[in-house]
Amino acid sequence: MTQSLRGVGVGLRVEHFEELLESTRNPVPWLEILADNFLSAGGPSIRNLERVAQRYPLSFHCVGMSLGSTDPINKAYFKRLKEQVDRFQPALISDHLAWVSVHHRYLHDLIPLPYTQESLTHMVSRVQQAQELLGRTIIIENPSAYLSFKESEISETEFLRQLHQQTDCGLLIDVNNIYVSAVNNGFSAHDYLNDLPASAVAELHLAGYEEQAGYLFDSHGQRVHQPVWDLYQKALQRFGNTPTLIEWDTDIPPFSVLAEEVAKAQAYQQQCQEVEA
Repeated sequence: MTQSLRGVGVGLRVEHFEELLESTRNPVPWLEILADNFLSAGGPSIRNLERVAQRYPLSFHCVGMSLGSTDPINKAYFKRLKEQVDRFQPALISDHLAWVSVHHRYLHDLIPLPYTQESLTHMVSRVQQAQELLGRTIIIENPSAYLSFKESEISETEFLRQLHQQTDCGLLIDVNNIYVSAVNNGFSAHDYLNDLPASAVAELHLAGYEEQAGYLFDSHGQRVHQPVWDLYQKALQRFGNTPTLIEWDTDIPPFSVLAEEVAKAQAYQQQCQEVEA
């Protein structure tokens, strides 16, 4: 039975397995897993995930759908993914507005798309195929960007809006990615939030960035910076108390650090609830 998500979760990392399993009280209400790491039929990683799934609702986050690629969709990948979706019944399944493969070679990076009508038609077809293969709707995450394509004809928010309208997919909005892209490309992060279809937003992500010479780098390896917290407050006002993930992908800290970030996000959610009341 698919479970719903509430509150603030974290990304499951092997460094925190035992702490999450041995705690007498669940320190977070839900966990997100990188689904691509759990596509085998068995083995230690699957046994550990089974233990985790007995205690925590799960969200599946993917990096291997390569929805923006012109390669034929990888049906073998989707077959393995569907087996795990059927097995663990995650509340949400997500991937990115990006491509990661060319000529069946995977680049292990999220490459952005130009926002053209041709790209939109292609993404609509790919998302529809993905949803048919999985038997579930999926949610699509906005990328972080360091440049913009001169070929782009529409904004990223309009692209996401039309993708949602034509496929019924949901949106995973990474607040850190919005801020990074806005600084790097000179647009208003607040206008970006206001342009999104609020009813489509199913999950929010929070993460840290690094300041580089002349741009921000989306490292997902630091605490959330205050400008992102401020934007998160605006996001909660716009979308309501949407399930939120603290995402930390590199230089994994002790779980206590993640717990502090979770507490901050929960405080913002509580403020939002009080204002709504």
